[in-house]
Amino acid sequence: MIPAQPWLKKIQWDEHGLVPVIAQEAGSGDILMFAWMNREALAKTVELGEAVYWSRSRKKLWHKGEESGHVQKVLEIRLDCDEDVVLLKVEQAGGIACHTGRHSCFFQKFGDGDWHSVEPVLQDPDTIYTNPKKK
Repeated sequence: MIPAQPWLKKIQWDEHGLVPVIAQEAGSGDILMFAWMNREALAKTVELGEAVYWSRSRKKLWHKGEESGHVQKVLEIRLDCDEDVVLLKVEQAGGIACHTGRHSCFFQKFGDGDWHSVEPVLQDPDTIYTNPKKK
């Protein structure tokens, strides 16, 4: 249980107590990934200065980079005008944010009626994770 923190009350949490979060690389402006946070994850992110998300599939906190070493150092936290989306400006360790071994999770581009991978795999996920996710 996290202690009461008034700044957390400003956020418009959804019916599951979550808020969508966008991670943006501070240096390049690249959108790296989308995830979710609950109050505890956001409070931990502030406390540690590193991104901590809520894994909906595992139903637990997920410290980004806990297995891969690809942590996200949080430089800035912003809240959108509706107070229902959080933006993290981060430094991405290792240059890899995606579990597929790519720089960004947004590596598929629509064109000619289909999706095409437009970013290379920088590191084979099997060499990154002890328990690789579906690729």
